[in-house]
Amino acid sequence: MLLHAVVHPADIQDRDGGKLVLATLFGLHPFLSKLFADGGYQGPKFRSAQKKILPHLVTEIVKRSDNAKGFEVIPRRWVVERTFAWLGRCRRLAKDFENLTRNALAFIRLASIRLMVRKLCLEK
Repeated sequence: MLLHAVVHPADIQDRDGGKLVLATLFGLHPFLSKLFADGGYQGPKFRSAQKKILPHLVTEIVKRSDNAKGFEVIPRRWVVERTFAWLGRCRRLAKDFENLTRNALAFIRLASIRLMVRKLCLEK
């Protein structure tokens, strides 16, 4: 389930957006111990920001092997892709229709709440 999300303009790189996520995540979920991130968050800028903001958090970069050819299953990547697929089922999130980032964030939260309620209802 979605714990935290930040929507930013498209002119911000993943690394810089990752710093925004970490800065706004501070203190919200103290039980988090490990962060899985893709290759876009690799580099000294993100690593130094992570150590400064959340020093107890261990970051593992999940990336494809350099000598891999064709399709290869990447561990832990499926979690992110599955979540995007679930959120993509909501019409409003299927395309980038929102012109305000706060509206996009609100619809992401609503879609996540809908998923959570459905899972709770199935758990009877």
